[in-house]
Amino acid sequence: MTRQRRDFAGVYAALDEAVGLRAEEALPHLRMAAERLTELIDETMAAAVVEGGTSLRAAGQRAGLSENAVGPRLARTAALAPYANDEGRVTAAAVERARYDAETGTTPPARPAAAPLRFKARRPTKGST
Repeated sequence: MTRQRRDFAGVYAALDEAVGLRAEEALPHLRMAAERLTELIDETMAAAVVEGGTSLRAAGQRAGLSENAVGPRLARTAALAPYANDEGRVTAAAVERARYDAETGTTPPARPAAAPLRFKARRPTKGST
């Protein structure tokens, strides 16, 4: 089974789970279907721009999104996440690089590891004054 077919199957399964349930019981299943469908749209847009040569604008337009919404969504995809900039967006230049890397079989660039999160108290607690 191809990845896309599995993704569709996940959407259908979540929708099937919601059938016949009361509204409050159906909501989590519908949310799951929506999340899986969003992931499928994002991954398909990434394939369209990298493999199909579609522009960011055209991919967004076909998906019913504004051009500004496409970059951050593509930054969440497996194919284009390594090419995202520090603001969490994929730009047209990054897509060109991804296309070149795909054509030449070059491994995508490694993303620098994120700094570990540290807890910092917002205010003193009782007994720490």
